[in-house]
Amino acid sequence: MIHGELYHQDEELFELNMQARDKLYEYNHLKYRDLDKRKEILDRLFGDVGENAFVELPLQVDYGFNIHIGDNFFGNNNLTLADAAQVSIGDNVLIGPYTGIYTGGHSIDPELRTKAGAEYAFPVTIGDNVWIGANVTITPGTKIGKNSVIGAGSVVTKDVPENVVAYGNPAKVARQINDKDREFYFKDRKTPQRFFDQLASDEVFHR
Repeated sequence: MIHGELYHQDEELFELNMQARDKLYEYNHLKYRDLDKRKEILDRLFGDVGENAFVELPLQVDYGFNIHIGDNFFGNNNLTLADAAQVSIGDNVLIGPYTGIYTGGHSIDPELRTKAGAEYAFPVTIGDNVWIGANVTITPGTKIGKNSVIGAGSVVTKDVPENVVAYGNPAKVARQINDKDREFYFKDRKTPQRFFDQLASDEVFHR
């Protein structure tokens, strides 16, 4: 499964999935203010968790141990990480609500899919400083380069390079990120000077 070969569900995989769901049930029924318990469960659920990681409720994963996230990660509510293969996420990554990262799929051939139960999985890699908007679907085997932005509602079916804005179904590169994006944070709205001042300080709040 981890090496991308065709496989089928068996009792061992079912048990690993159930162990992850036991942890998810506990996580998804926490009180919102129980931040210490959130961290404790994520440390037990994920393969690696960086500093200042914050994942809103509810969360869904397949196994958990194939998920590796960096520092200052933020995952908004209803995040799905289907980790039959590795999901590797860098530092300072933001993911909007109702986004799904999927490493697994099923054979296109109907007999292989139904009678033999053939499944596959390929890793997904997301670089540092990436922002993924709401309702994005990321499909098996894709990579998103560092600093890039994926627009809301996109379906990522191919690799996205570094330092670009991409969106659509399927997602395509719209443009490079440039100096204008620092001057204007949204359309014609200029970035206030105080945010440039903060770039040289450590006064930004991290959950």
